[in-house]
Amino acid sequence: MSESGVALEKEPSTERDRYRLLLEITDLVARAKSLPDAFKELAPPVLALTGGEVLNLSLHDPRRNCMLSRYWKKNQENGEFEPSPVEETPSGWAWKHQETLAIPDTAREQRFPGCIPAFLNHGVRSYTVLPVSTPSSHFGALGLGKNVPEVLKGEDVEFLSRVALMGALALEKDRAHRAFEEQQSLVAIGREVSSCLELEKLLPVILSSVRSIARYDRAVLTLLDADAKNVHLHGDALEWEPFVNHGSAIPLEQSVSARAIQTRNVAFLNAGDLRDMNEPLAKAMYEGGVRSVCSVPLVAGNRVWGALNPSSMIENAFGPSEVEYLQQVANQIAAALQNAHAYREIAQLKDRLVQEKRYLEHEIRSANRSDDIVGNSPGLKRVLDYATIVADTDSTVLITGETGTGKERIARVIHSMSRRKDRNFIKVNCAAIPTGLLESELFGHEKGAFTGAISQKLGRLELADKGTLLLDEIGEIPLELQPKLLRVLQDQEFERLGGTKTIRVDVRLIASTNRDLVRAVEEKEFRDDLFYRLHVFPLHLPALHERREDIPMLIRHFVEKCAARLHKRIDVVPEDAIEAMMHWRWPGNIRELENFIERSVILSEGNRLSPPLGELREEISRQPSESGGTLRDKEREHIIEILRQTRGALSGPAGAAARLGLKRTTLQYKMQRLGISRMHYLH
Repeated sequence: MSESGVALEKEPSTERDRYRLLLEITDLVARAKSLPDAFKELAPPVLALTGGEVLNLSLHDPRRNCMLSRYWKKNQENGEFEPSPVEETPSGWAWKHQETLAIPDTAREQRFPGCIPAFLNHGVRSYTVLPVSTPSSHFGALGLGKNVPEVLKGEDVEFLSRVALMGALALEKDRAHRAFEEQQSLVAIGREVSSCLELEKLLPVILSSVRSIARYDRAVLTLLDADAKNVHLHGDALEWEPFVNHGSAIPLEQSVSARAIQTRNVAFLNAGDLRDMNEPLAKAMYEGGVRSVCSVPLVAGNRVWGALNPSSMIENAFGPSEVEYLQQVANQIAAALQNAHAYREIAQLKDRLVQEKRYLEHEIRSANRSDDIVGNSPGLKRVLDYATIVADTDSTVLITGETGTGKERIARVIHSMSRRKDRNFIKVNCAAIPTGLLESELFGHEKGAFTGAISQKLGRLELADKGTLLLDEIGEIPLELQPKLLRVLQDQEFERLGGTKTIRVDVRLIASTNRDLVRAVEEKEFRDDLFYRLHVFPLHLPALHERREDIPMLIRHFVEKCAARLHKRIDVVPEDAIEAMMHWRWPGNIRELENFIERSVILSEGNRLSPPLGELREEISRQPSESGGTLRDKEREHIIEILRQTRGALSGPAGAAARLGLKRTTLQYKMQRLGISRMHYLH
């Protein structure tokens, strides 16, 4: 191939050159292990023949509905482009419409703003892309970029179309060969597992069959026990010992196959899922380089027997064809397990039915239980009612309340009930990001915008396009950034840091804070125009001591949650403990209560909660008496008394605002923050 490339660079491209190169490409594609391997060798002569700068092969990933692209440049550089949605790339357009697409000048192209900058960075000024397809299968697209703006010559387009067809035929042949191998392996697996009825003898046969699935690095078989609470792990990966040791048992909820078993659907786990799981095997898999797991439930006879869990060192390794094959393997394994257990099922039918009923009831309770919001107090119900009303709109919501009251959870509830629920919910904690980086995080930056900006970066606003953006701790946003945020609220447009192109977004904004923004405005720490744009629909979350009737329910909720996570069983919560916790003011609110419950579960032995009540009693003794009240209570009582005297009039010379020495808007905000309504001062 290299000799062909050298020759083509020295002489003008002719019809003979094209046919000679096509013959070489045919031979190369037939011999190569994969199509990308073939393109690595054929790219130099193809680029030399056509005068191209970059050759790009994009294959459609049906699972994520995106285009996966590899490129090879004239200077021998090669690499991968970021996966891109079908609608946002020229290759996706060519694949979807099955037509050739020519872009004479990429600098003037407006249809694909997400990928054109990458083309320009690689020196591509014109681009032609053709579908890689056969009459029965559409695989992707083949693109050629040149360093000058021009339309590719007809003979070069015809040549590329033949190269694309050869690639498509190779892919189709590979697919057919893989399907044939899979059918043969299924027959072999079926023959092996159906020949054995005793479980002790069946498991080695199954593991041998699992090992025959050569395209996956490792596989673990998890079998669900009779009471559906634990799974037993089987495998032969020595590096995962002792986590997989011929029947090691772990709780179902902690296993890598929990989701697949509980939902009876195929479940996928990526590297992040494995890293974050509280299970030794998952962490061992992650540390061993596993980057994707496909967990396939074993279902037969209306029962889940366990799951087959092949893993791969490659991200997103399991596409639709692989999953279909794995499901067929799992069906055979499940049928064999059912046969092996048949005589035991008959002998223990009554017990098994009772256990399945208990399991299904547990599943229904789990499905119906919401971990989002817990409580029935009037103050909380009022907030949830208002959240339901505003969710159907795109109005800006300002959520206020003390730290730990659940402002982010309310924001997520609003998003989940809105028309945007299927799009991104993006959160930015304005207090947690250094001032110098916050602008880049919100608005993104262009390559070279500042020292260290080695590539373009999308901001959180762009990531939240068509979805919801939560600006947590909005009161901490620097004054110099507030005008730019105000512009986004008004016009839904901005420029990236270091850029000149105006970017339009469709974002629903929710802001939250535990600061008094009205006071911040008065003290010139927060822009008043931005405050009024945020203060469209205010929601104030009551502090936990203002909704004490919810504390028993929250206690039981957190006890159950923490006990499950810490592998404990707590059935009894003493009444004196509940009473003590109801009298504590909880300055850290729900977050403090949850932390105290977790500490209590850790300290508990047996099934009875043993909270360290001495901590609460000591703190309670230090609290001011109820007769003394807090400064907040005094302020609330004073405002209510003035409102009674003015018969609810807020403005005017004799109104409550004037008598209190406040602006009317400031008084309205304080009333909302303190939970003062008309019923408190008008009888």
